[in-house]
Amino acid sequence: MLKQFAILMVGLVIALGLSYLLLAFSGCDWQEFCEDHDISMWLLPLYLLIDSNALNNLYVAAPEQVANHTSHAVHGWMLIASTLIFLVGAFVFNGIIIGIITNSIDRRVKRHQDGMIHYLKSGHYIIMGYDEMVPSVINHIFSKDAQAYVLILSAKDATAIREELSKSFCKAYMKRIIVNYGHRTSTEDYADIHLEAAEQVYIIGNSHNPAHDAINVECMDSIYRYLNSPGIKERPNRITCVFKDLDTYAAFKTSDIFSQIGQLGIEFVPYNFCAGWAKQVFVKRRYHDMEDPDKEYAYPTVYGNGIKPDDDRYVHLVFVGTTNFAVAFAMEAANVLHFPNFNRNANLKTRITFIDINADKEKDEFITRNHHLFEVQSYHYRDLSETGTGEVTVVPPSQFTGKEADFLDVEFEFIKGNVFSRKIQHLIKEWAEDADRQYLSIFLAQADQRHNFVIGMNLPDSVYDNGINVFIRQDRSDNFVTNLRNTDDSGMSPYSIVTNGHLITTQRKGRYAHIYPFGMNETGYSEDSHSLKRAKLINYLYCTANYDTLQFLPMAQLDATPADQIWADANKLWRKLTVANKWSNLYNAYNIRTKLASLRAMRGLSVDDCSRDYEALKAYEVEELAIVEHNRWNVEKLLMGFRKPHIEEDKYAHPAFADVLAQNKKLFIHHDIRPYDELNIINMLDKEFTRYMPWIMKMTENNDK
Repeated sequence: MLKQFAILMVGLVIALGLSYLLLAFSGCDWQEFCEDHDISMWLLPLYLLIDSNALNNLYVAAPEQVANHTSHAVHGWMLIASTLIFLVGAFVFNGIIIGIITNSIDRRVKRHQDGMIHYLKSGHYIIMGYDEMVPSVINHIFSKDAQAYVLILSAKDATAIREELSKSFCKAYMKRIIVNYGHRTSTEDYADIHLEAAEQVYIIGNSHNPAHDAINVECMDSIYRYLNSPGIKERPNRITCVFKDLDTYAAFKTSDIFSQIGQLGIEFVPYNFCAGWAKQVFVKRRYHDMEDPDKEYAYPTVYGNGIKPDDDRYVHLVFVGTTNFAVAFAMEAANVLHFPNFNRNANLKTRITFIDINADKEKDEFITRNHHLFEVQSYHYRDLSETGTGEVTVVPPSQFTGKEADFLDVEFEFIKGNVFSRKIQHLIKEWAEDADRQYLSIFLAQADQRHNFVIGMNLPDSVYDNGINVFIRQDRSDNFVTNLRNTDDSGMSPYSIVTNGHLITTQRKGRYAHIYPFGMNETGYSEDSHSLKRAKLINYLYCTANYDTLQFLPMAQLDATPADQIWADANKLWRKLTVANKWSNLYNAYNIRTKLASLRAMRGLSVDDCSRDYEALKAYEVEELAIVEHNRWNVEKLLMGFRKPHIEEDKYAHPAFADVLAQNKKLFIHHDIRPYDELNIINMLDKEFTRYMPWIMKMTENNDK
């Protein structure tokens, strides 16, 4: 705009010069007139440029001047000159100036539409990249702060992004969403969006790009270089980075690849879309309504009303397909679903079953990903394809035998076959009718959502008759599945049969009263603040424990300490943790909800009755849940990359060298990966943690039902 006005000034100077020349060559006595009326000889050319009536105003003679013949007559050439001067002035002032102003406004509007104008200076939330997940992130931000400003940095067309977002957000929210053009790996764009002054940063990327994870890693490197450069004093509180690939996600959960980000005082959080949905289903048990983000629907538990130590049923999760969703859900389930009845009966393991036409190949990849777990745990395999025998093959652990093997409370099963085939359908029917032995849940997690829906609507009748939970993967909208369930769940209908000549009538819900959607893109992002707070307190307890006596801080001391001081210390200790230890505490926190369900069942309460959650645990409750905690910990460590030590590495087998062998833990060899009853006094920490669960829940103001 400045350049255009500079050009205008040059044009004005030229026009003034031209005006002066025209007057000079007109042959009239305009200079004498200027002298008589004390007008600068440079102002008359300007008057003629900007005012079409200037000639008339200046040359009108007063009556006494006419009588005395002293007026200055207007020469014909003067009229021609003034006309030409005005035309030039009209072009310069009316044409060019209006054109410049209009053009500058149009250019600014266009630059705004293209995302080239930057408004936000501080306190905003930045989303880097754009795909279907972004609306759910924005919903999450607005749920925390309805007055927040959200800046999206993307190389996609800004107008197209705004049109997409307008489908999900009202005009009031759209005013608080700013779309800027830029590349998330370019540090030059960071200064424009004031990245250092943002509240939080979400690195989303574009999930359709095959190099999604690599580009996001490059983005993290660029952000670190920018924030670590001289002159940058402010920094965001947290950076959440999305990883599409489960292996990349797992690597960033266990490795401090971005430890330098933490050194800047920034919390780094890796996030995976599929794993995030698994936490919604198994931990939070909630999903948002597509049309009204403030409205939530509850997921059912996959363990009924809670599992007590004397329960003879085991949890059975069946995944149709071996997609990223199925694998992520299976991994989260293995970390979270642990129950006290395994303490009484080692056959009551949580069973995770995959059904896939290519299960013989897919199982090899899954086992390779988690080979440390399958070094100590056997798995089942069945071929129910057209040419398969259907016999169950138990494949033993690859490294350990006897008492050193099969002590985990989770087991895996792989079944080869087409879910539409008669063999698979018959097997599902048998499972659904086996309610006395298992808590069955079916997850339809194939890549094609149409296939998932078709299967979900056409499972064996016994699945619907027995109220088996069926979870159906949907790409975007949950409306049809949710509305169908709400309709069939709205009331009971009579169901009658005749047995030995007697009519027996019961009440049943509709056919689709137990179907649930999951995996929707626009409601996918969710943060579990309760579990994060609990994880910080768990870490606080372990960091302040007395390892000579294997006891936490006395409860009286904790009660006497101001809560603000505890939280300040907990946050400080959390920032010092490695990423792997953070996730270890998080998985412990996720499992609290499952333990609570078992504890409530042991106390004769419903799964949603939280009335006695702050009550101190009895000795037998502590013992039962302490064993559950260690069983959970075994699986967690194996899935995170730790392995059980071999005999020559085992500090328990060689107590004389225990101190030296214990150092192998730095190489992901953990000596406590073993059955609970084979531990030494270290199991006292499991009991301590169990005793302190009510304090943790009270400190986090547990509102979970």
